Amino acid sequence: MMRSAIAASEEEKSSQARLIPPDYTASTSTIFDHILAFLSGCAAGFVILYIFYKIVPLSAAGGVLAGAVHVIAADRAAKKKRLNRLRVQFFDMLEAMSVAMRAGNPPLKALQSARGDLSMIYAGNSDILRELDIIMQRFYNAVSLSEAFSDFARRSGLEDAASFASVYATIEGKSSRADEIVRETQQIIADKMEIEMEIDTLMTAAKSEVNIMLIMPLVILGVIGYTGAGFMDAIYTTPLGRIVATGGLVVFIISFWMARKFSSVQI
Repeated sequence: MMRSAIAASEEEKSSQARLIPPDYTASTSTIFDHILAFLSGCAAGFVILYIFYKIVPLSAAGGVLAGAVHVIAADRAAKKKRLNRLRVQFFDMLEAMSVAMRAGNPPLKALQSARGDLSMIYAGNSDILRELDIIMQRFYNAVSLSEAFSDFARRSGLEDAASFASVYATIEGKSSRADEIVRETQQIIADKMEIEMEIDTLMTAAKSEVNIMLIMPLVILGVIGYTGAGFMDAIYTTPLGRIVATGGLVVFIISFWMARKFSSVQI
């Protein structure tokens, strides 16, 4: 009896936790992820600064700064990856919902059917399943589906979800074309995702070339610095050489930032 009561209590707590709206602005990275990001950024910063200056204390300090910056960048990348994953899940939800509505099911029944289909694809703690549980729970608490969809769109920041919520709010209870609206929205998202995949495929080679072009100057400087028989000593021992090295480092940082900026295409 005690074990069953404990199990029931744990199940109730798990159910309540699932109904708490996810915070998509919060980091999902663990301490291990932060440590790994810091160490990789610290190592990269140390190597780059040492190639340009050959001063261990300066390189170490710069490495620590680079590690801290990389933790922030990795955190943002993790958030973006989560939202991209949620967008794909939202697309699958609309697809399943559209199929159910074409079979004659009302929107709520279609959502329940979609949740059952998605539960066979995604893990139980996936964002889309939590969102569907929240939407249906709010509907049972006298909150309209349009309001629940709008809240999901606001919290996630997904443009596709916002567009769908806006259109659904317009036709909710006023039109029999709800199934067509869902299908059209799903098709629009599918077209956008297909275009993005094509662009990403086309830019894969360009990204690889950019990475090679960014690494090669460091490799050349490192090789010449160690095997050049004093050819680059002036850069590391004279004031003018330090200025030149600093200018080269600034150009490298700007080039790295521009390469990342231009290789990120938004549709």
